[in-house]
Amino acid sequence: MSYRKTAHSVYDLKYHVVWITKYRKPVLRGEIAVRLRELVRQTCASLDVYVLSGHVAADHVHLLVSVPPQVSVSDLMQRVKGRSSRKLLQEFNELRRQFWGKHLWARGYFAASSGNVTDDIIQQYIESQAGQPPAAEDEGFSIEEL
Repeated sequence: MSYRKTAHSVYDLKYHVVWITKYRKPVLRGEIAVRLRELVRQTCASLDVYVLSGHVAADHVHLLVSVPPQVSVSDLMQRVKGRSSRKLLQEFNELRRQFWGKHLWARGYFAASSGNVTDDIIQQYIESQAGQPPAAEDEGFSIEEL
């Protein structure tokens, strides 16, 4: 596991994101798919987001990304979907014919956080920090007595 660093933080934030074309139209093939991959990589790089893995299917896109803490998932998706839609519709006439109204992507996206440890392991780690039983506990959020 390798942590990333900023001036004031150390982090390992990874997300699996998926989004689909409007009407689930299978148009992400050939030159369009190659150009989409290029646009996604450029947009992610501009936000200091690392693309760890990705897949362009005919009607949807999967990404596993490492995201800095100052970039929200919603901001990342807004930038990636917005820029790629605008550029692809400008560059490919066949897309403009199929997607009127300047919308290539369907609304929304799927996002799930990813990591090397489970929630149970983190919970055990936090509980082990006390050294002795916690003095006060309120629904799994303990306070250590000094």
